[in-house]
Amino acid sequence: MHFDLNFPVTASVPPGSSVQPKKNKGKQPQQLSSIAFTPAQIKAIEARLDVLEHLGYNVVAFNQTIHKKIDPKTHVNILDGLLTQLRARPGVVFLKRLTIVLDEDSEKGFGLANANTSLVEPYDLIALLPTTSATFSLACLTHSLPSPLTAHIIALPLTLPRLPFHLKHTLVRTAIKNGAVFEINYAGAIGRESDGSGDGGTNTKRNWWAAAREVVRVTKGKSIVVSGGVASEADYRGPKDIVNLITLLDLAQHLAHDASTVVPKSLILRAQARKTYRAVLSEPRLVIPEVTKVPSVQPTKDDENSRDIVNSPQTSHPNPTSTLPQSDHPILRDPLGSKKRPCAEDDPESTTNGCVNSKTGEVALTEGESSRKNKKKRGK
Repeated sequence: MHFDLNFPVTASVPPGSSVQPKKNKGKQPQQLSSIAFTPAQIKAIEARLDVLEHLGYNVVAFNQTIHKKIDPKTHVNILDGLLTQLRARPGVVFLKRLTIVLDEDSEKGFGLANANTSLVEPYDLIALLPTTSATFSLACLTHSLPSPLTAHIIALPLTLPRLPFHLKHTLVRTAIKNGAVFEINYAGAIGRESDGSGDGGTNTKRNWWAAAREVVRVTKGKSIVVSGGVASEADYRGPKDIVNLITLLDLAQHLAHDASTVVPKSLILRAQARKTYRAVLSEPRLVIPEVTKVPSVQPTKDDENSRDIVNSPQTSHPNPTSTLPQSDHPILRDPLGSKKRPCAEDDPESTTNGCVNSKTGEVALTEGESSRKNKKKRGK
């Protein structure tokens, strides 16, 4: 399963739909009355979808981009009306994504507040595109935490001559730990502007390669998702081509493959939990396991006989070794506990070498002991 989580779409705004009222000029402009897609735009979108379906993509996320902040008085969800006008495609899943471009004017607040939860809830994915150091820190530390307003994707302006902020390891690790991913759009690698920045052409390619390599270095190839971000059907690339392209950023082959398959899938699963409290996927349910009865084994006759033999008292022979004849004992002990070997059978009357007579039970003296005994007798 292959994913393209950045399918940019733009709608035509009817003239005069957001005109400032003549009175009370200081007030906010009125909400847009309607957002419409012309037949030419619908035809172009269908052509791009045909190419993606032919290349083997299964999940496509339509991307609506807004600048600065979400204003409840002017914000309109253009993707709901678009999906109703598109042709149904079996085997292809359509998602809705909202990308907020953060600049200096949006540092104090860009609309991701509890009061605007109803505006963000229809979108499947939320992405932030920071352009300053303050907004990048805010996106990594605050808006990547589990909540109904969690930002799942942190997009970066890779086509600028230089990144407007430094990719600090602490911020990147915190965002990855919270479940956010960093997006790399391959549109910049072919000279297109995926984020509306840069001047296009050769400079865009050079800037993209330098910035994308830095992203891979800081993230160590983890939590990276590769998207298209192109607006023309001629610029789309197949999944295998994207893997080969990303490996040129010093990314391992398996990590490059996961960037367009495994990581987007896990991202969408986490995004589904955004609409629940603290990103819990479902309400926990306590399951009490049933006690299973182990069938008892009936003892057999052989088991009963063996049990009787084991439990029977040993009254007839309390000491089995004592029943053996003394001649069969390999080693006999005297009262003092010294080991004495039995005398030879051919000479039972032998009284040498300290052996034991098996018949009389007398201990024979050794040659040294017998000589000392004879000397004592002579001395007397």
